[in-house]
Amino acid sequence: MCKLCWTILLLLLLAIAAAVYKFAFIGSVEQAPDGRMALQLTTEERNLVLTEMRAFVVAVQGVLAATNEEDMAATAAAARKAGMAAQGQVPPGLVAKLPMEFKKLGFDTHTKFDQLALDAEQLGDPQHAREQLATLMTNCIACHATYSLVATD
Repeated sequence: MCKLCWTILLLLLLAIAAAVYKFAFIGSVEQAPDGRMALQLTTEERNLVLTEMRAFVVAVQGVLAATNEEDMAATAAAARKAGMAAQGQVPPGLVAKLPMEFKKLGFDTHTKFDQLALDAEQLGDPQHAREQLATLMTNCIACHATYSLVATD
């Protein structure tokens, strides 16, 4: 009897581990015809991700415009809008659908915007901010080269 209980417990633990692996690491993805990974999202989820990406573009433009004017307070403000605070709006159900590498890129991008804002305030160097922005943009390029967004509903 105890052997049966342990077998059932082991099977349940394996099922839970598989579910956690699927949702935490793999996400809801398929191979897209263009070779990228297609994230399978609802229309609402896709729109949310695209809204966040547009916020990144707005922040990039704000940082560039402010550094060109050597206005480091405006540089910091523009960068901070795309920092970690902006990430709090993502629902857990969407996070579960995203593969780990996508989550890492997003988290790192938000973190880099926060660091850019902090350095803009503390260092006051427009060239340094532009260099940070160039590095940050490699995340955007990597993400767009790797993933596409597909609405499944």
